[in-house]
Amino acid sequence: MKLLIQAVSFAALLGLAALSANGQEVEYSRKGADTCIACHGDAEILSLFHTKHGAPSNSNGPFGDGQLQCEACHGPGGPHTGRIRRGQERPSVIRFGPDSAAPIAEQNGMCLTCHNNNVGFSWHTGAHPSDEVACVDCHDLHTSTDAVRQTSTQPDVCFGCHQMQRTETQKAFSHPIFEGKMDCMGCHNMHGDTVATQLARLNVNDTCHQCHAEKRGPYLWEHAPVSEDCTLCHAPHGSNHPGMLTKRVPLLCQGCHSQSGHPSVAYDAGGLASDTPSRFLLGQSCANCHTQVHGSNHPSGSKLMR
Repeated sequence: MKLLIQAVSFAALLGLAALSANGQEVEYSRKGADTCIACHGDAEILSLFHTKHGAPSNSNGPFGDGQLQCEACHGPGGPHTGRIRRGQERPSVIRFGPDSAAPIAEQNGMCLTCHNNNVGFSWHTGAHPSDEVACVDCHDLHTSTDAVRQTSTQPDVCFGCHQMQRTETQKAFSHPIFEGKMDCMGCHNMHGDTVATQLARLNVNDTCHQCHAEKRGPYLWEHAPVSEDCTLCHAPHGSNHPGMLTKRVPLLCQGCHSQSGHPSVAYDAGGLASDTPSRFLLGQSCANCHTQVHGSNHPSGSKLMR
């Protein structure tokens, strides 16, 4: 490992210094990562060299030729690696994680030094930085596989905070998240967006139509709530009703459509209001006749029946 690090020229860093928050000059360590590994040579630290951050071939990475190595992220380590008097506390570099004394803004600021273009402008006004979420709360930088970047493991990372969404996805009908076919990023932009719910597209419908293009339309005969917002009828994270519907039909349909003048009987949370069930409420219920609930292009499809 020492040979790998020495392959990256650190000579250019000798004598370099930076200004600390209080304006004082702070020196970098003279041997770079060799100094760090002398004390921090455990498996967690050494696994960094299996990532892009630790690859000497990555010219833009911390270990690229002439870069600052560990101190590119953790800040100048001169005082931290120097001699201290007995009983004196060793000055700390910038640490990352919940047990760090560094403010969240400072931790994220180190990441944004290189990744500001990756997250985009919307990150700074998004929900995550507003709630003081650190980059390392989601990303694991010292492992070869970052769980939040893998489809099969990303939901578990997100569900660590979004407990309500975890519960919804475990209902009887949901997206194939636990089958490893879909992750949260399929619908959401984690690094912020101009949409309040951090959707991957401009609105709910555009996001749903990424996969459900057959429901996009336009239709000759439109069903108004379909073109307005998919979540008026569907629960996006999961539901105990078929089709991820927010309610069972016909209760869902009767939220907008009155039974007056229609050959059916009232249906509420208690069930059928008549002892004699109507054939218009069994099976697919309203969809027994109105099969084209998302819209129809048939010349005679004004009632969404064909």
